[in-house]
Amino acid sequence: MQMNDMVIVSIDDHISEPPGMFDKHLKGDDLASAPKFHTTEKGTDYWTYQGMRMSSVALNAVVGRPLEEYGMEPQSLSQIRKGVWDQKARIDDMNVNGVAAGLNFGSIGGFDGSRCFHKAPDKVLSLKHLRAYNDWHIQEWCAYDRGRFIPLGLLPTWDMPATVAEIRRISELGCHNVTLSDNPTKLDLPSIHNEYWEPLWKAAAEYGVTLNLHIGSGNAAPVASEETPVEAWITTMPMSINIGAADWLQLDALMRYPGMKIILNESGIGWVPYFMERADFSHSRHKAWTHCNYRGLKPSEVFRRHFLTCFIDDTFGLKNLTEIGEDNVAYETDYPHSDALWPDVPEFLWKSIQSARLTDSQIDKVTHLNAINFLHHDLFKYYRRDELTVGALRARAAADKVDTTPISSGGAAPLAPGEQPRRITSGDIAKMMVRQAKAA
Repeated sequence: MQMNDMVIVSIDDHISEPPGMFDKHLKGDDLASAPKFHTTEKGTDYWTYQGMRMSSVALNAVVGRPLEEYGMEPQSLSQIRKGVWDQKARIDDMNVNGVAAGLNFGSIGGFDGSRCFHKAPDKVLSLKHLRAYNDWHIQEWCAYDRGRFIPLGLLPTWDMPATVAEIRRISELGCHNVTLSDNPTKLDLPSIHNEYWEPLWKAAAEYGVTLNLHIGSGNAAPVASEETPVEAWITTMPMSINIGAADWLQLDALMRYPGMKIILNESGIGWVPYFMERADFSHSRHKAWTHCNYRGLKPSEVFRRHFLTCFIDDTFGLKNLTEIGEDNVAYETDYPHSDALWPDVPEFLWKSIQSARLTDSQIDKVTHLNAINFLHHDLFKYYRRDELTVGALRARAAADKVDTTPISSGGAAPLAPGEQPRRITSGDIAKMMVRQAKAA
């Protein structure tokens, strides 16, 4: 196999939602009370909902910008690539990047809906608008090309009967993936080990729905202090999902629903071999008094049966693919976030694959087969394989003359007279986000 022969499916991409997204899915008072898109006199975009204000793009959409300008984050849709919020332009950007299909997380609702719908005080309205959000995502965004876009639903987990009803409803619409917090106690809900969640586990099993746990949806990446350089914080972000992963690995429902599928989105993979080794060791030393019952299985065996992890650029992890499990690894582009390697994903991915000396069978698994298996997505129902290879998609992008010119705001932020460059701290980023929120 050569680089241009790969078929790449991403299990972690993102959308900055467009204005008017609710117009086709609500009417009357329900539309009037839905999240609203605004633009200030200075050109900054933001959303409002039930007294809350939320930035529109901010740190989410730096793809295509010079690396030197990453400190000057865009604040409006006009400052970012159109593919971040427009389906046709997204397909163009996927073609340039050689990416066949992708699963997309939203922005205004957060990765799991908690940023907007869970925090809103009027939960009756929240339920209506969350359902409308799912309708937009499934019937408008993903319906633009059902082969290239993989639907992902939000759940009203503050209301379990409504959650079960929504799983059933979106499943009937062809959506077999949902996103939820990796630690619902952060939303003042019971822990995943509480019987509160049993109807969800049962419904997920009944309707064949995969649970997607995105980093930062519950357990935030730890940071040592406000003076800690922000690169230290960024370094730990993917692997910090191990906290949630350890918790979910102890979920008793995994023993009762052996077909349950869980994806750790934006997780990285290099840490996984030791994680499983440690889980096995801990269980062997402590099971006599902790009473954790894996029914004769090792924790590592349970992990390989239920969990899928993913990577952006993780040569070390690919070199240890056998230790992780070649059926438990998938790829992600993270478009349009700052880690995204657009438009050079195939080059980075192929370099790692060659370094790890993967077989053709292993390449197919980590680039697309594992993803479409866990995501219940029949990719080749819509397209032939030869239409979705890196080479074929890039040829289409070339024919369509897709513009990849970097989006620049005019260079790096200038220093004040006499000011010396200094490392940006985690506290600086926190303060910047507060300023952006106030500006909105």
